[in-house]
Amino acid sequence: MYAEERQNAIAQRVAAEGRLSVTALAAEFEVTTETVRRDLSGLERRGLVRRVHGGVVPADALHVIEAGVADRSRTRTAEKERIARLAVRYLPSPGSTVLLDAGTTTAALAAALPPAHRLVVVTHSVPIAARLAGLPQLDLHLLPGRVRPQTLAAVGPETVVHLERLRVDVAFVGANGISTDHGLSTPDAEEAAVKRSLVAAARSVVALADGTKVGEEHTRKFAELDEVDALVTTTDADPDELAALRATGLEVDVA
Repeated sequence: MYAEERQNAIAQRVAAEGRLSVTALAAEFEVTTETVRRDLSGLERRGLVRRVHGGVVPADALHVIEAGVADRSRTRTAEKERIARLAVRYLPSPGSTVLLDAGTTTAALAAALPPAHRLVVVTHSVPIAARLAGLPQLDLHLLPGRVRPQTLAAVGPETVVHLERLRVDVAFVGANGISTDHGLSTPDAEEAAVKRSLVAAARSVVALADGTKVGEEHTRKFAELDEVDALVTTTDADPDELAALRATGLEVDVA
């Protein structure tokens, strides 16, 4: 089957059945998941589908259903732990300030912080703050705002205003998608606004995203690639996508 025929067949299946996963489409059409992701990117640019994390929905879907933080915390835990162990090398010197974005991968980094490494930690994530509260080596600050149920993170104008007043050494940010064409993206507008402010507040930005998110694109872009200093990802990322990201000058570390 030619690529154009396969893409048209995928679009018809999505229109008929609603949400489909990348892995299911790859099995059905006997191609790799990387090929399916490229097909979906092309279909989304044509306005035929809308990509979501791990799959695709019809283009006219009124909203994107995000997995809750409890569901996400149970998926790809080994990969997130590998990312966290590698990301520790990007910590600034003792006494510096770091921003931790909300998300299960940044939560894995929070769990991997060295016990002897003294830091000022700022976060808008309630679970991360709960995990770090009381640790003697950390000066912990929780940002204000409305707590969004899907991510248990503070969002909204109050959160953004407080971030605009900050200057930190390193921000560790998560993303639902990262690509050469669309930068770093996420489906929710409020989350994107906070992430945009996290990036702007930091002297250095490190993105943490497992391999399934490399090459993915979501509705709300929150950072260009040249605003990010490094990406820590996993070995299952599409090698062509990683090569394209490296070609932009982005430092890419694979765990």
